[in-house]
Amino acid sequence: MRRSGVRRSGVRHSGVRHSERAWPRYRRRARARRWNRRSGTPRWFALACVLAGSACARAASTGVPPAAARPLAAQERVYVTAQDDAAVAVVDASTGELLESVDLTGMGFSPNARPHHVAVEPDGSHWYVSLIGDGKVLKLDRQNRLVGQADFETPGMLALDPAGELLYVGRSMAAVSPPRRLGVIEREKMTLEEIDVFVPRPHALAVDARGRRVFTASLAENRLAWAPIGTEAVDLLAIDGPMHMVVQLAVSPDGRWLVGGGQMTGDLLVWDLSGAAPMPAAKVHVGGQPWHPVFTPEGDEVWIPNLTEGTVTVVDTRTWAVAAVVSHPALAEPHGSAVTADGRTVFVSGRNTGRTYGRAPGGTLVAIDAETREVRSVTPVGRYAAGVAVATPWIGGGP
Repeated sequence: MRRSGVRRSGVRHSGVRHSERAWPRYRRRARARRWNRRSGTPRWFALACVLAGSACARAASTGVPPAAARPLAAQERVYVTAQDDAAVAVVDASTGELLESVDLTGMGFSPNARPHHVAVEPDGSHWYVSLIGDGKVLKLDRQNRLVGQADFETPGMLALDPAGELLYVGRSMAAVSPPRRLGVIEREKMTLEEIDVFVPRPHALAVDARGRRVFTASLAENRLAWAPIGTEAVDLLAIDGPMHMVVQLAVSPDGRWLVGGGQMTGDLLVWDLSGAAPMPAAKVHVGGQPWHPVFTPEGDEVWIPNLTEGTVTVVDTRTWAVAAVVSHPALAEPHGSAVTADGRTVFVSGRNTGRTYGRAPGGTLVAIDAETREVRSVTPVGRYAAGVAVATPWIGGGP
């Protein structure tokens, strides 16, 4: 971890841990402010359980509340970055209507801010966006007002811990030789520290809310790194095969599986998380540079955009076989993905930098019916549509 110019680190190779240090202040705050000390459940969730009954009780042991425990309003918005417009589109999830395009230059950020990825609080009260060009991670409220920010060199992917207070930040693909560290933000105050992960260009990022671990992967070598949430006890795992260049990771809602898309090989890589360390479990060829995978709420499917093929592949997690491939003209360079909490709609962003869809330049947000695989709506969202997020406390990773 790095703070005020001092960096401390811990890594374990071959089962030997060289150093380990927890973050006691985060744990004290969590217990004092947000958690039921006896059950390990957030206090706001425990109160909701009193009102909602047994549906919450079934999830209390995991510490991650189900989607039904959230206010309905929190499920209505989809956030999509328009990287070349220095803006973030806010879209009504039920209708596909563009509610607002949040102009970041109007908040004092540069036209080259390049917003890339987004994450949303479990209750929908706040959302976060990484700015590659300006080296910032911003926090905005539900009214899209800026309420906090943190400095971080070339931020890329974001992964929020829905059962805790931390937001993890990876490095952008645009960063050729960034520090081998992840950013760790305490979301309430937007204070940032850094943790060494010992792999070059750590880009892919996912949080396992149930197993209490964070995962990252290198763009420069076949290596996976992970650590318990809130610690610096980093473990490393070599990824077999040719150079995959894992773009993004996702954790299944039950915490059993970790998946990542290999840009160079076109493979969806699968690891089993049921043990102490991730174990290779399957490999599914999906082709076309798989980008940001996302699990459905039941965990029975993974949807993954194929950037260079203009398609979205649906993988059945019970057999680890391709179940369907979705095609549509609006899936022009499909990039990010997100699923509504009820599992009915999958959202995929399309960069459309080649202007193959529509008459005017601009990216798209494509809403797909998860059951029929049919496109429900297409929303123009601005140039170079990239990261997508909705409020989904049931999932352990970032799109």
